[in-house]
Amino acid sequence: MKAGHDMMKHRRGFLQAAAAAFALSSLPFAARAAGAAAGKMKIGIVGSGRIGGTLGRIWANAGHTVMFSSLDLEHDKALAASVGANARAGTPREAAVFGDVLLVAVPYHALPQVAKDLGALLKGKVVIDTCNPFPGRDGEVGIWAQKKGAGLASAELLPGARIVRAFNAIGYSRLPEAAQSPGRTGMPMAGDDAKANAIASILVRDVGYEPVVIGPLAMGKHLVPGTTLSGERSPVEIRKIAATLK
Repeated sequence: MKAGHDMMKHRRGFLQAAAAAFALSSLPFAARAAGAAAGKMKIGIVGSGRIGGTLGRIWANAGHTVMFSSLDLEHDKALAASVGANARAGTPREAAVFGDVLLVAVPYHALPQVAKDLGALLKGKVVIDTCNPFPGRDGEVGIWAQKKGAGLASAELLPGARIVRAFNAIGYSRLPEAAQSPGRTGMPMAGDDAKANAIASILVRDVGYEPVVIGPLAMGKHLVPGTTLSGERSPVEIRKIAATLK
């Protein structure tokens, strides 16, 4: 009975955080940042390489609890130990169960396997998709995803997940520097679920970026390296560019 009570209490807490995130999305940056500070999340990270490892460290330092996972558990244990008390390591399945929010940061050709291994666990969860298709690296899956558009392709591979594309077109080495000037640089995002976008926006702000939702997942095709939205731009510049895209 206690376990059931604890689960219901945890779920109520996350739903309250989600509602708060949705409400915060319309506030000025400073007010949003102050309000978001109270809503800490459990984040499962599938793929703890450069992007996943960097973001996980930043989020743990911001007070969230993260679980790193990859195909190398020993690497993840060492990474979690270096991050500190808010980090732990597990298998990808354990990370998927652990996280209220999931970050998927794997090569695009690995997404079908992620879907096979974790698909049922991802349904209904907010999934931040950082994965970019490169035909030269990802083969047929990369070619297909580029033609379909990265956002729609990810949604097809991970049905039922509340996908938000973000952190796709800014190099991982730049991520730790964003907090030096919070809100100055925009982070273009795309997603179909308004509440998922709002929750992901809190995490984007915790890194130091101002989230800019450019549209639904179909717009995710523009959130890859080499497009007009790649690189670092102000929120105003991102909105202007996004207004010209289809």
